Amino acid sequence: MRVGLLGAGQLAGMLADAGAALGMKHTFLSPDPDSCAAPRGDFVCGAFDDVQTLTRFTEGLDVVTYEFENVPLAAAEWCADRVPVRPPVAALRVAQDRLAEKRAFQRLDIPVPAYAAVDSLDELREAVDRHGVPAVLKTRTLGYDGRGQVVLRDPAPGLLSEAWDAIGRAPAILEEFVSFNRELSIVAVRAVDGSEAFYPLNQNWHREGILRLTVGVLGDPLRDLAEEYARRLLADLDYVGTLTLELFDVAGRLLANEFAPRVHNSGHWTIEGAATSQFENHMRAISGSPLGPTGRPRPAAMVNLIGSLPDSELVRQIPGATLHAYGKSGRPGRKVGHITLVGEENERERFMSRVACALRYAGEAAIADVVESGGADASARAADAACEA
Repeated sequence: MRVGLLGAGQLAGMLADAGAALGMKHTFLSPDPDSCAAPRGDFVCGAFDDVQTLTRFTEGLDVVTYEFENVPLAAAEWCADRVPVRPPVAALRVAQDRLAEKRAFQRLDIPVPAYAAVDSLDELREAVDRHGVPAVLKTRTLGYDGRGQVVLRDPAPGLLSEAWDAIGRAPAILEEFVSFNRELSIVAVRAVDGSEAFYPLNQNWHREGILRLTVGVLGDPLRDLAEEYARRLLADLDYVGTLTLELFDVAGRLLANEFAPRVHNSGHWTIEGAATSQFENHMRAISGSPLGPTGRPRPAAMVNLIGSLPDSELVRQIPGATLHAYGKSGRPGRKVGHITLVGEENERERFMSRVACALRYAGEAAIADVVESGGADASARAADAACEA
């Protein structure tokens, strides 16, 4: 089977690694000639909106998938007229528009933070008058890793005007600023025949809008509810592939933040920490193969490497740690790799100390202090609980 991937970054590379182990071949499409996944298969370098490029890309493909939700919708639709595209274009269409996404959640009875559509500065002022501050102004499209977002803490007219300019005066939503106990995500996968599988709930820590740490949570009391919300999305979209639903835990109540119609950064720990990784299960799903098991008995975590890589020898000295480098040049704010960590059953304290060590090597000393302090605040207590078998 030959799989086409729209995009050729690190997620496409990890998908291709999983697919190669299943006997698949791969063709990538990206406008970036230096794409890090390009050496893993046939590479078509060109614009997503160029018909000749798309024609070359789709030749000989059995199925097309994508590594990021901001792939131009028209390119996915063009491919879908010729080759099965999985996940379906409908999922891409909803995920690309925050307003459509929020409305989809509401239609499926999945709670969301209070929000308002904003298409002008006047509408922004009216929305702030209704909902108050603090609030978050987010562009409806093309926002990720904190981009296209401004936190509003003061309703002064001049500051609202500055915020509107900061997001490029683009169509947006104003969303209440959620005071949450934890940031969570659930990684789910659905096969062609409708069978489903779910990974353990993840607790996530962000800084500057970028994910820094994920800990897979064993036995979390909110997992069943998170699975139910993800299940509604999967069924509604007639989904095939891996999907991740991001959630806020607000005193035991789950609010949906957004969903990603793809493999997700918070699921990277599954490479070493689960019986079947999110990447392998995505490739299994889109190819029509049976899904693999997702359970795990051991603690697992992932530390993102932003801007630069740590000393690989230091990482190797951490028991249960594996360094994944993406082959990308370093620059501020860029994801250049990650560290996965797995421990043994009933070794909570030792495991979290190893996670803290990896965080310090990654330049995340503040988060490391919270994790290692164990109970210093709600986040630390949740991190401790995450590794209890």
